[in-house]
This record gives sequence, C-alpha cells and structure tokens, in this order.
Amino acid sequence: MRRRLIAAAAALLLAGCSVQPARQEPPPAKESTFVYARHLVVVTDWDPATSYSNEIVAMQNIYESLTVYNPVTKKASPRLATSWRVTPDGRTWTFTLRSGVTFHTGRPLDAAAVKSSIERTMRSGSGPSYIWDAVENIRADDPLTVTFTLKYPVPLDLVASSGYAAYIYDTAAARDLKAWFAAGRDAGTGPYTIATWKKGKRDELTLKAYRPYWGGWNRPHYTSVKFLVIPDPGEAWQRLLRGEASFVNRLNPALYRRAAGTAGVRTAETPSFQTAMLLFNTASGPLADVRIRRALRKTIDYDGTLRALRGAASPATGVVPEGLLGHLPGRTHKQDLQGATELLAAAGYGPGGRALRLTLTYAEGDEDQRVFVERLVATLAPLNITLVARAMPWDAQWARGKTRGQDIFLMYWWPDYADAYSWFAKVFRSAEETEFNLTYLKDRVADGLIDTLPELTVTDRAAAQRAYARLDRRLLDVQAAAAVPWVVNYQRAYLGGIQGYNDNPAYPEVVFAYDLRPAG
Repeated sequence: MRRRLIAAAAALLLAGCSVQPARQEPPPAKESTFVYARHLVVVTDWDPATSYSNEIVAMQNIYESLTVYNPVTKKASPRLATSWRVTPDGRTWTFTLRSGVTFHTGRPLDAAAVKSSIERTMRSGSGPSYIWDAVENIRADDPLTVTFTLKYPVPLDLVASSGYAAYIYDTAAARDLKAWFAAGRDAGTGPYTIATWKKGKRDELTLKAYRPYWGGWNRPHYTSVKFLVIPDPGEAWQRLLRGEASFVNRLNPALYRRAAGTAGVRTAETPSFQTAMLLFNTASGPLADVRIRRALRKTIDYDGTLRALRGAASPATGVVPEGLLGHLPGRTHKQDLQGATELLAAAGYGPGGRALRLTLTYAEGDEDQRVFVERLVATLAPLNITLVARAMPWDAQWARGKTRGQDIFLMYWWPDYADAYSWFAKVFRSAEETEFNLTYLKDRVADGLIDTLPELTVTDRAAAQRAYARLDRRLLDVQAAAAVPWVVNYQRAYLGGIQGYNDNPAYPEVVFAYDLRPAG
C-alpha cells in the first residue's frame, strides 16, 4: 500500500484567483481535537523533499503546495499560488503567490523560498522528486512571482498539486535540514504544526494549530489533530463508538454495514484512484518463469473478490482506474483455472506435477487484503501450490520487498498527482535501486513507452492514451509482471456531528482537518 485521505479542501478548492490573504483573527473560543484512527504507522520519513509513504496523511495538514487538485473541476485550484499562466508552447509557467503567508518557523513565504524548496527537492533525487524532471530552471521574479522554465511541456499546475514532493517549506530552518526534520520538526505553511511525535507508539502523532495560519481561525475548526495507530478494525470501531476516535479510515465489510445503521455515526463510500496490485518477482525464484506468472493471473477470482469485499471494491480493467487518462474501459479480467492449470503443467507444476511453494506479503491490519489473500490461498491449494502469506507492518513489508524477499508483494498504489504516469514510472520502470518497482522488471520496450508519457499528455492526448493501452497490455498480459484485482472504494466512518468531510481521490487517506466543522 504504499503511502498510503483527503477530505476536499472545500473553501480552498472553490477559491478564485482574486482571493486575498485572510486577516489575523482571534483564536477560536473552544479547543477541539480530531482523532484519526488508522491501521498503519503514520511516519516513515519527515523530510518533505523525500517523503513518499504513509505520512501524507499528516503532512498534507502541515505543508502546502502551490496548487491543489479539485475533484469537482478535475483541474488544479489555488493554494499557495493564487493564479498562474503558461506560454502557448507549454514550457514557461508563472505563478503568483499568496501574500501574508508565513512558515511555522516565522519566516515569510516568498518566491525565493519556493525556488529554494523545490530545488532542494529536485537535488534530493528521491523517489517522488521525479515529478519535477521537466524543470530546467526556476526564477524568483519578485517576492510574489516565480517562473518555471521547462525542458519539455508538462501540466505543471497539476504537478504542483502533487501529494508528494510538491511541498513548499523553509529551507533556512536549519543548517542540517535532514537531521532537523528527522527529529520530528517541521517547516511548513499549513494550518497545523507538530506538537508531539512518539515513534512506534499507538498515539504516534499529535498536531496543534498554527495560530498565524493565513486562512485564519475565526470560525470553528479543530485546533489539534491526533493520529492513533490501531491495526484491529474492531478496536477502532469501539473507539469510534466511545467517542475516543473521530474518524476511522477503514473497517471490514461487516463493521461498515453496522456503522451505516448506527445512530451518531456517519459513513461515506466513494470511488478512488487507488488500486490493489499483486506484484510478481520477475527477477528470481519460481516467478522468474513468465508461464507461472501468467498462470497466477488466471487463478484470481476477480468477480468473487468484489463480492467478498462487499462494496469496498470496484472492478479493475487495467492498471489505470476510471477518471484518469490511460483508463481502458470495457476490459474485463476473469478467473480461468483450466488455463492456469495448463500453464502450470507446461512449467512442470500443478496437479500431478511438482509442488510449488510461494511467499506473499501484505499489509498488517488491512482487512480487504486479508480477505483477498485467504481466498487466494484456498484457490491455489488444489493446484498443488502452497502460498505462505505473511501480514506485516508496512515499513517492514516495504523493507523486505527492497531485498527481493518475497515472490508476491501485495500493495496499493495511487498517483502522485492526478495523472496515471506514476504507476508506470515508479512501479514498472526499470531501476537499479529498488524502491516501489517491486516486480524488479527490466523491459526496455516498456521503458521507452513510459518515457514518452509526460510530454504526450500535454501535446497529444490521443497518442498518450494509445501508449497507456500498449503499456497496460505489455505489462499485464505479455510480461504478466502484476495483477490488479480491484480498485478501492473508500468506506469511512466518523462521528455524526462532523461537518464538511469529503474524499479527494488525488490525496488518498488524507483528511484535511482544517476544513472540517467540529462535532458538537
């Protein structure tokens, strides 16, 4: 699940380019805490330049980007930038910044700070920094104007709304920023700042209001945000009932149905850009044989999985979910046990052949993944395949995957910004160092197609769609490097008095706490 919600920042998303900075208002009269109960550890990396995992749920409340994705218009909307313009060739973008914004360090936000933070992120060379690959240079024209010159056209307004690596932060906060961030400090402009961080504890993280926040605190807001790590959905549900949690990001189907009929509890079910992916080890072990990988894809009971997840999932037609360029409508995947048996027999395995033993890792506390894995174990047993499945904390699962320590890696993926490119650039493109390319595939044909996508998306969307279709078929059908069993439907439960919650598919698992109205 990689990194794995974002409630839409309603006031911000609807803001126009004429928005003026808010006056400093007195603090709210009543202190209130939003408690987010989630099944995964929150923080794996505190550095906004390199963060590429679960901490998005906290960091989107601490840091801000130039723009934010608006799921209603399906375009970028103002955030730290109030307006922007682009030249006809798509290679020069100029952003006008919001005035009166300060970092949590007290320093003012200006064009020089934007330039400095993005350049530091680019220099990091980390996984998410690739979003800025098209940038040739950045120029601070005046305190509130910053211009980007690109090597080739990309939709920079969407890039600047990315959930990762687009954060603007104070690079002057410390001499050794990496170490400073690692200690649990921040240098953002968002409505909240870090109050306490207890690494490895259940009450892992608490944020507090940043009082000089440019949006102001004159109307009701949550003044603190607490993140609880509770892998057991039953315990999370009980905490919600007792009012010890405000929001639970994931329940099992039975508990979600119960929540929908419980007084004082609200539920929300929305489609997402988040796909479940089985990534096969193409480099070593039994799955280096493409016949076995193709057989495994055929063993998956796609329709049965959807029924078992009871509304928490939608059919996946390919790598890219509906709502993004690259989606392939009408394509279906069906279980074919006879075809799987024939492929296994050709490789010397299956009923009557050699026994096959495979290992699979998945996220501890994720009920949907657990249900899927249990069904897959039962499906494979009659085919003379023993699947040894292990639920692991995400950071441990990821660390193991980087060493090729499994045959199958089950995780979620969503785009870094509202564009399908990151599935291919980060999960499937050849790489010398393993990060999220956990199939370990090296395919020069696929790499060449992937590298054409950013520019084609701007210059020839029809050609981009054709490239996505070719990639999907090559990676899933020809190479059989992965299987995509379902697309996640978000099923949330939260206290009934909370107003203003909405999911934004571009920021999975993030709740923008500032935009909520506290429960009474």
